[in-house]
Amino acid sequence: MKNVTETIKYIGCDDADVRLFESQYKVPEGMSYNSFVILDEKVAIMDTSDKRTMEQWKANLAEALNGRKPDYLVVHHLEPDHASGLGEVLALYPDIKIVCSARALTMIPQYFPDADLADKAIAVKEGDTLSLGEHTLTFIMAPMVHWPEVMVSYDSKDKVLFSADAFGKFGVMDADPDDWACEARRYYFNICGKYGNPVTTLLQKAAKLDIQQILPLHGPLLKGEQMAEAVRLYNIWGSYGVEAEGVFIAHASIHGCTKAAAEMLAEILKKKGCKKVAISDLCREDQAEAIEDAFKYGKVVLAASSYDAGLFPPMYDFLHHLTIKTWQKREVALIENGSWAPTAARVMKQMLEPMKDITIKGDTVTLRGVVKPTDIPALEALADAILA
Repeated sequence: MKNVTETIKYIGCDDADVRLFESQYKVPEGMSYNSFVILDEKVAIMDTSDKRTMEQWKANLAEALNGRKPDYLVVHHLEPDHASGLGEVLALYPDIKIVCSARALTMIPQYFPDADLADKAIAVKEGDTLSLGEHTLTFIMAPMVHWPEVMVSYDSKDKVLFSADAFGKFGVMDADPDDWACEARRYYFNICGKYGNPVTTLLQKAAKLDIQQILPLHGPLLKGEQMAEAVRLYNIWGSYGVEAEGVFIAHASIHGCTKAAAEMLAEILKKKGCKKVAISDLCREDQAEAIEDAFKYGKVVLAASSYDAGLFPPMYDFLHHLTIKTWQKREVALIENGSWAPTAARVMKQMLEPMKDITIKGDTVTLRGVVKPTDIPALEALADAILA
């Protein structure tokens, strides 16, 4: 058990064995579920943990309490990876009060239908406070970051922000401690990417506070330069801004011909002075990382085979995911391939059309099978349009 401050104890758990977060995102380094106890005149448990780690979490809680009984369980986010212990806490400490948002209170029965919350629940709203003694928690509503019931809380004594899922990352607590951005970016755009406006609203509220440390529900606790960098990146991410200069090429190729064209374009771009070209094989590589790069860079190339008079499914799925994550404010170039009736570009344009502030750059490059010498001028022209 680690001390966050003299009176805030970390009781979270690492799950090094889990391989899919939310049953869809690869987490080769596992996942952390953060939870805390504030020890004051009154004792508050700040969130619980995932059911996979419940026995370890209860042991951590007992060690931190050292015989004391908790007065409050603060539920910042009701999602099961953070609130699975609510029923266990109610059973262990029947006199405890549950502190949550009004929306969370209406949702608790969905996950704990047998929980008796009569005279035990305190529904808080924006600006409400809870005094524990020297510590006073101020509650800030953060709906859709990334569920509607989410709130965060600020402890004015130790100047820490309990930030719920905001500022979280994939991986166990100590995985790549000096490279927060890599897995935090993949986490953000796949978990919270749809909700840029609510994230920006939360950042505006937090900017008014004297925050010395951010305590998210996943990943490392942030302070100092690392916290400042995380806030800087969140301001970019929440506004759908461009984080890095460069070009991202995503390709979906049936027999390798479209892949070869994508790789050729990458080399052309580099020769023309593009300092960074990232490339992803949508058929074989982690789609969550491709989504991360689509948000990271301002210029994106989509290269896909035609399929069943439409679009090759890996690219269709990729664009569908970008749609539901409200991908926007990007420049896009298109390459299609079709041996007898190229249709990929038509479908890609249809999928891009409803997205906000998407600009198509250059003319679509249409291939028929392998890249031929006569196709090179079109790829060269596309590269010029991308870099213009």
